[in-house]
Parts: sequence; C-alpha cells; structure tokens
Amino acid sequence: MVAEMEVEMERGSSSGQSEENQKLVPRRRKGGIVTMPFILANESFEKVASYGLLPNMILYLITEYKMGVTQGTDILFYWSAATNFMPVVGAFVGDSYFGRFLTIGIGSIISFTGMVLLWLTAMIPGARPASSCKSAAGVGCKSASPAQYGLLLSSFAIMSIGAGGIRPCSIAFGADQIDKKNPNYERVLESFFGWYYASALISVMIALTAIVAIQDSMGWKVGFGVPAILMFCSTILFFVASPLYVKMKVSKSLFIGLAQTIVVTFKNRKLAFPPQDSTGSYHHEKDSELVAPSAYLRFINKACIIKNPEDITQDGIAANPWSLCTVQQVEELKALVKVIPMWSTGIMLSINMSQSSFPLLQAKSMDRRFISNFKIPAGSFGMFTIASLFIWVVLYDRVILPLASKLKGKPVRLGVKERMGIGLFFSTMSMVVSGIVENIRRRKAIDQGLQNNPNAIVDMSAMWLVPQYALSGIAEAFNAIGQTEFYYTEFPRSMSSIASSLVGLGMAVANLLASVILNTVDNATKKHGKESWVSTNINQGRYENYYWLLAVMSLVNMVYFVFCSWLYGPLQKTSRLRRKDDIEKEEE
Repeated sequence: MVAEMEVEMERGSSSGQSEENQKLVPRRRKGGIVTMPFILANESFEKVASYGLLPNMILYLITEYKMGVTQGTDILFYWSAATNFMPVVGAFVGDSYFGRFLTIGIGSIISFTGMVLLWLTAMIPGARPASSCKSAAGVGCKSASPAQYGLLLSSFAIMSIGAGGIRPCSIAFGADQIDKKNPNYERVLESFFGWYYASALISVMIALTAIVAIQDSMGWKVGFGVPAILMFCSTILFFVASPLYVKMKVSKSLFIGLAQTIVVTFKNRKLAFPPQDSTGSYHHEKDSELVAPSAYLRFINKACIIKNPEDITQDGIAANPWSLCTVQQVEELKALVKVIPMWSTGIMLSINMSQSSFPLLQAKSMDRRFISNFKIPAGSFGMFTIASLFIWVVLYDRVILPLASKLKGKPVRLGVKERMGIGLFFSTMSMVVSGIVENIRRRKAIDQGLQNNPNAIVDMSAMWLVPQYALSGIAEAFNAIGQTEFYYTEFPRSMSSIASSLVGLGMAVANLLASVILNTVDNATKKHGKESWVSTNINQGRYENYYWLLAVMSLVNMVYFVFCSWLYGPLQKTSRLRRKDDIEKEEE
C-alpha cells in the first residue's frame, strides 16, 4: 500500500511535463510516503510510553514512595497538566524558531531522558524511600527525601517537555512531506491523517494492555525499562531518516500575531474610531478580501486603525507590527475571544475524564477475572473507554445516521453544538454511575468485614466498572470530537494550529482544577478526626460522594453550556465580515 502510494505521488509530481523535461528534472528524493513510518513511529512510541506509564503510576507512588492517594493523585494531575500544556509551547517554538524537524528531534531526546530517569527510580534502591515499611497506606512510613522527590518529579517534568516537542509538530511535519503539486494531494493527505489517528489509537491500546501487563507481571524495573527502550529506538530511527525529510523553514507564528494584536489593542484603547463608512482607515494585507473589521467585539478594531500613513512601508507592511496590526489579525483574535466561553464548557468533561486514580483503586480491590482464570490488569480498564469510543463512532457514522436518513427520507446530521451537549450529558451520567457502583462496592466491603484492609479483594466483579468507562468513552466521542470540529469550523484556516491546541489546553486547565477540587474535598471532609472522602484506604473513604459531587458540578456545567451555546448564536459566519465586494455594493 505504501509503495503504491509512493509511486502514485511520483507520477503525480511528473504529470504535465514533457518526456524531455522529465529526463532533465531529477526524481523528487525528499519527502513522500516513505518518511511516514518514521514520523508515525516516533509519536506512537512516545504515546505508548507516556500512556503506558500513567495508569499504574498511582500504585507506584503509593507502594514505593509511601504517598497517600491525595498526594499521589495531585502529582499525576500536575504531570498531566504539564503534558497537555507543553504542546502549545512546542507548537510556538517549532513554528517560530527551531522548525518542526529539530523540535521533534529535541523532544524525542528529552522524552527518552525523562523515561531513563524514571527507570532509574525503580532500578536504584536509594532513589526511593526504604522498603522495610509494610504499611499499605504508607502510614508511619518514612517519606521520600528531597533528593528522591527531585529525581521523580524531574523525570515527570522532562517527559512533559519532550511530549511538548513531539506531539504538536508530528502531524504538521508529516503533512509537510506530501508534495502539494501532486494532483492527488488531497487524497494522499487524507490517507495520512487516517493512518495518523489509527496509529494514535493503536498506541493507546498497546499502552493500556501490553505495557500495563508488563508492569503487573514483571515489576517496575522491566515495566519502566521497556518504554525507555521503545523511545530510544524511536529517536534513533527518526534521526536515521533525516536525509529523507522535507524540512520547511520557520515562519511567523500565529501566537506572536495574537500577542501583537492584544498589545496594540491596549495601546490604542483611547483612540477614536474612524467614520463607519471609512475603508481606508484600516490596515490590511495586499490583495486581502478583508479590508475592514467586523462590528462585533468592536474595541479590538482599534488595533488595525492607521494613525499615521508613515506607519506603513512602501510594501504595504506595518513599520512596527507591535504598533499596527492587520484586519486579518484582528479577526483572528476576535474568533479566539468569541470561542472561549464555549471552550470553557468542555473543561468539566476533562475533569471527569482525568479521574483515573480512583477507578484504578476500585478495580484493584475487585474480582478482575474475565474468562476462566484470566485477570484483567487494573490499569487496563481504560481500554473499555477506548473501545466504546471506537464502537460508538463506527455505529454512529455507519449505522445510526444512515438508518435515520433512510427513515426520514433526507440526510440527518447532528449539529456540532448538539453533539457537544450530548457528550456533556453522558459525562454527567458517567459520574452518577461511578458513584452508584462505588456505593455498592463499599457496602459489600463493609459487609464482608474488609473496611480496615484496603488490599483485600471484595467479592464483586470488576465488570461493574465497565458501564462508567463506556459512558466516558461515548462522552468523549460526542464532545471531544465535536469540540475539535467546532474549532476548525469556526476559526479561519490560518488558525488551524490554534484549533489543534485548544482541546489539549482545556485538558491542562482541567487537570489543575481537578487538583484544586480534590484537595478542597480532602481538607473539608477530614476535619474533626473524620476519614477523608478520598482516603488512601478505599474501604474507609467515601469515593461515591466525591463522584456525586462531580456529577452535580457536571449538571451545573450543562446549564452553563446551554447559556454559552445560546450566547454564541448560529455557527458559520455569525457576524458578516465586510469584504471588498460587500463594500462595493454599499457604495453603489
């Protein structure tokens, strides 16, 4: 398949040339489908390593570092927040300074370094607190020293920085390898995107099954060593293929353009607006359709008002871009500002999805036998989320919509905002079901006299956890995919890099807020000698109350979403931009 597509690309790049010209022009040696395995493998191995490390990490922190569940979960929240935020920084650095190839390469080396440091915490006995303490909850055990904490946290931080270099640039770098002159460019690009997302899905599946199983059966030394080896191989292969890559030069970053618009808007805040029918008072790029800004969020328009003709060079470019912006820049900032309320509605769903530590402890305390004596690793239950997401997307696209269209006699499609709202509803139901299941599990543990033994296995199948994972997967299928489509639809094409960063940025904010919520609940519920809702001893805690609190917050967020959706108005060009042809009609 790859070879056929490569041949097709070479045919496309040579189409329209005479035989004589084809002899004179050498075959295109750089780029093409042949580079894709190296690019996809690089990010896939990084995902296998990072996603494979996360599920069981709370157990590592509790058993090896003698942390309580709140402290350990806090650290994982911060790690996830950093991992989700750093791609925004990586996109800026890759676009503006280093270029995508160098950014991915440096990110790969940094990721490998972080994984080696984490592996060393398992390999070197002195890197962890003394293992002589046998308390399951870490009560009365000697805590880690500052140096031991420093090594552990440094490994997390370095892996986050590495992910920030790899994730935002891989898909764009892969697209750079495809020749835009190829008449089949769009089909080849679509095929690349399909392989990209398929590899991402397979990576997560391998992480949640193979890596987790290795950690469970062979211990932390091997379980942390395998991801490090995979990342090392990935890094080497990526650099080995360096002569094959097309390496685009860096260009002006959209992030800088947005920053310039914000600064100039503040500088010109006291500037008077020109007459409403004026078109020559606004700075715009040559041959741009946008010659005057739109009316909504009018205060931002001051950033593109021409105060002095000398502010523009003979080439029609602003002499100082930090004092005068273009109409295009103004409209890009407006699009971002307008979408922020809708973006904020997805944070609660990300908070719910980030609650991975508690379901892991639940699964660990339940009967995980699936078929015969086969036990599902506690960290692998996240597979039910991925499976339900995949199954629902296929059913929705290939069965439900075609059937509904056939019954109604016309094409049936759910709008983007409707899908986002449905996703929030399923996320709320996921928290409700989580609370109900945990309430049943805890009562059984008490009835069986296991309240003082957090390591005991309750006589209850862990398959009871599947519905909450499945609901979470359906929620992500509706809301997360809907969010991505919403951003790409509503933003100008020039803002595609921002559109791809917003979902990850929302997850970063959600991780930080999840930590605040967790600590608030912990501090508020353990007063007067009472056991915290989120106690390290799962049988003495009240995790069901914590889940129901998240459910109530999710319900409030649904009301907030309805309000933001109404406030946003209809999709696609809600405010009509004044373009050249519009102004010509007005003048006539």
